[in-house]
Amino acid sequence: MRAQAAVKVRLTDLDSYGARRGAFREVEVPRLAYLMVDGHGDPNTSAAYADALAALYPVAYSLKFASKVELGRDYVVPPLEGLWWAEDLAWFTSARDKSRWDWTMMLLVPDWLPPEMVEAAVARVAAKDARAVPARLADVRFDSLTEGLCVQTLHVGTYDDEAPVLARLHREVLPAAGLEPTGAHHEIYLGDPRRTAPERLRTILRQPVRRIGGADGRGDGGRGGGRGGAVS
Repeated sequence: MRAQAAVKVRLTDLDSYGARRGAFREVEVPRLAYLMVDGHGDPNTSAAYADALAALYPVAYSLKFASKVELGRDYVVPPLEGLWWAEDLAWFTSARDKSRWDWTMMLLVPDWLPPEMVEAAVARVAAKDARAVPARLADVRFDSLTEGLCVQTLHVGTYDDEAPVLARLHREVLPAAGLEPTGAHHEIYLGDPRRTAPERLRTILRQPVRRIGGADGRGDGGRGGGRGGAVS
């Protein structure tokens, strides 16, 4: 009797990946595990950025294949995500000085995969072709991120056109809701810039927050497991 094919899971079906254009929404983001690579500089010109992606994707696909073969659990390799920060918020909003940006590029990992399977995936990529080992393969790490209470929206358009949206978020939306930022700006790239017209790119813009004068937003029992509320 032929074995039943593994059902392919879409990891981004989580409620915390829901966002609508023009609406800022509060969401409670659970602890999630990622493949990560850190770097600095303009993603359009930095070799370190290109090398980070060239290291992340082979590990992600090796891990997906191992999950399907060894555990019988298949999934769609999720979209690229990035944490971005700089010393001055203006370098994101008005000045957009990308040369001053720090970043961590990430790919979500299913919660059923243990660290040893990630280590094995990295080893397989390294052993596949000694002449073509990704330059930053040694920088790939497996780590978790707990963002807790966040505000997010969907941006449709070029990455540079995010600036007015981010300015509104930080200058109007968060203060009006009694919230303040607590962590790095987080972007989730739902569109592939190699195949999508710049004006049609879809990006979730997420900002971890906490309530001013109140408890840290992380673990806010009023929203844990809920659908999240509209901020504006």
